[in-house]
Amino acid sequence: MEELSFYKDLLLKNYDENITNKILNGIRLNKKVTLRVNNLKASAEEIIDIFNSENIQFNQVNWYKDAFIIENVDEYDLQDLDIYKQGKIYLQSLSSMLPPIVLNPKVNENILDMCAAPGGKTTQMACLSNNKAFITAVERNKIRAEKLKYNLQKQGAGTVNVMIDDARNLSDFFKFDKILLDAPCSGSGTDNVFKSNFTKELIQKSSKTQEVLFKKALRLLKSGGELIYSTCSILKEENENILEKCLKNTDYKLEKIELSDEIELLPSKFEEVKTIAPNEYFEGFFVAKIKKREV
Repeated sequence: MEELSFYKDLLLKNYDENITNKILNGIRLNKKVTLRVNNLKASAEEIIDIFNSENIQFNQVNWYKDAFIIENVDEYDLQDLDIYKQGKIYLQSLSSMLPPIVLNPKVNENILDMCAAPGGKTTQMACLSNNKAFITAVERNKIRAEKLKYNLQKQGAGTVNVMIDDARNLSDFFKFDKILLDAPCSGSGTDNVFKSNFTKELIQKSSKTQEVLFKKALRLLKSGGELIYSTCSILKEENENILEKCLKNTDYKLEKIELSDEIELLPSKFEEVKTIAPNEYFEGFFVAKIKKREV
């Protein structure tokens, strides 16, 4: 496909031809509708009963029992259901569910979500901690921040404080146990590659922003704290290269991530990180865990 020629050239700088072709085939596939249960308001068993009563065909995800792949209805059909309107389910890609799982929020931890809107990962962290972690969600865009607040209220995420600010400007006085930096990116692992804004300039702009945000995140971590860095890009310019630039000669180290063998991965120069291959179930995605050494 001609519109993917620029994309293919980029991929060939990152991967060999076989993997590049595999990515191109995966990026073209229509993605399955996926969602997760908001266990602050419902249980997986309750949602399964409702799906059965509505004749909704589904598969429960083996590595995350609150996640479901929907087989026979689309997002608009799901949005008509009371369980959606009541905030008992949240439409979210499987790839997007991975960073909060890797972050593993715990009771009483102070957690920063640096680029929080629209709130999928923020509300998921509230769920995973049973609303008992203290989450600061930062969003610089006022309109997107209102969407974030709406989703937090709808999902019942009651221990989240929203800051309308640019995370790059946060005071280094703040310190957090864990930080999620789901950074703005080119979307090279998603269908954004078909859009006119997918350009060399977007990739360069994204990587510059990512580097500044990453360095800020490192300064905001407590001793022994953990940073989860993720993007929906599969290009090293936005992923491994950012890690190399920001972690060189520092007191931070990459930690190994364990994911289900069912999740298809792309190769990386770092064995600790995970780059998710795009296919019918997943968007292309990158996740890394960085730990600050104890002082």
